[in-house]
Amino acid sequence: MPRLKRKIDDFLINWKNDKERMPLIVKGARQVGKTDAIENFAKNNYKYVVEINFALQNEYKTIFDNGFEVDTIIHNISMINNNFKFVPNETLIFFDEMQDCMNVATSLKAFNLDKRYDVICSGSMMGINYNEIESNSVGNKIDYTMSSLDFEEFLWAKGYSEKQIDELYTCMKEVKPLTKTEYDVMLNNFKDYMLLGGMPKVVRTFIENKNFSGILELQEQILTDYEQDISKYAKGLDKERVLNAYRKIPVFLGNENKKFQVSKISSGARNREYSGVADWLSDAGIVNISYCMEECALPLGGNYNPDNYRLYFRDTGLLIASLDDEAQDDLRKNQNFNTYKGAIYENIIADMLVKEGYKLYFYRNEKGTIEMDFFIRDANSLIPVEVKASDNATASLNRLIESKNYKEIKYGIKLCNKNIGFNGKFYTFPYFLTFLLKRYLKEK
Repeated sequence: MPRLKRKIDDFLINWKNDKERMPLIVKGARQVGKTDAIENFAKNNYKYVVEINFALQNEYKTIFDNGFEVDTIIHNISMINNNFKFVPNETLIFFDEMQDCMNVATSLKAFNLDKRYDVICSGSMMGINYNEIESNSVGNKIDYTMSSLDFEEFLWAKGYSEKQIDELYTCMKEVKPLTKTEYDVMLNNFKDYMLLGGMPKVVRTFIENKNFSGILELQEQILTDYEQDISKYAKGLDKERVLNAYRKIPVFLGNENKKFQVSKISSGARNREYSGVADWLSDAGIVNISYCMEECALPLGGNYNPDNYRLYFRDTGLLIASLDDEAQDDLRKNQNFNTYKGAIYENIIADMLVKEGYKLYFYRNEKGTIEMDFFIRDANSLIPVEVKASDNATASLNRLIESKNYKEIKYGIKLCNKNIGFNGKFYTFPYFLTFLLKRYLKEK
């Protein structure tokens, strides 16, 4: 099977074509495909590649010990391995697993000013102290955050072409229902994606085997690796508190309001004791945080309660793998996704929105009479987005659109198992078209 095509591939080409390019840091959670993408790019675009993995090659951690001048670093690398070739404008230096040697961050300023060699760094978000990186390399590097495969990348892996995806978008843009064949095939692909998630090894195994054999074992190993990494890297925070919060995410998503409540993590748990835990899990690339808006109004970023939030897994396949055996069996065998109180659909829509570049916000008033899953915006308006596990009534969506109290809401979006349509108040799109929402709203 050929290598999985990823969106970072085009980004890396554009980065190389920028004459003023600065050192690049590719950050992301464990096993999302960072190293594979960079190695593939290096092989196809450079005559010489110097690749150093600080997790596997401890001897290279000393290359910064006597200074950060580029020639000093090159000299030290060459002393360890004199087979490396350093040719100006033809050599890429790839520092992998940079979280195991944070001196790399300090060196980026020198490499940026020197400009003879291109530099890419990569590492697990869980282990990288980004405050340290910012203080040491501000203005001398650019960042790219890599996630597991989004649904479009999953369709590429399944062999679908850009033309076929553009045909889906055309229907969306013209508010024209998909054919029964288009709808049924894409819905089945989407259900597979929900069960699999987007971890490259998981997706590759599924496509090669043409079934789910061995998938759960791969996902459970990733979950175990995450727990081990939390124990290794949660330095400033109580590791047990991070682990407690991480393990409780599926429980809270199964509740009616899905709110993450510290008081219910463990007996006697208090908010101040868990301060920073959710942000740590988010920075590590494990969860997406959705904050409750205090009122349904713009701006989104200045209108939310930081103490009222929901946590979603960044990979829905890992959420399903974290459930009890009976729930997993039901989901995998029967694909009965709406039994988990809509949490599966809500989780995957949250992940798809984040992968499109959106931040997450929801709304629930004190009486619980109005609740909205997500909010996004276009150039002129606030857009409520409702996610339905089935085609139920949309009382909250109608109320937000019709009420004169929410002047910035002009229309809404409903994501459910239903074809493309518009009823004069809100657009209906099937779940699987969420990955095209940003493009649609930009061009609408």
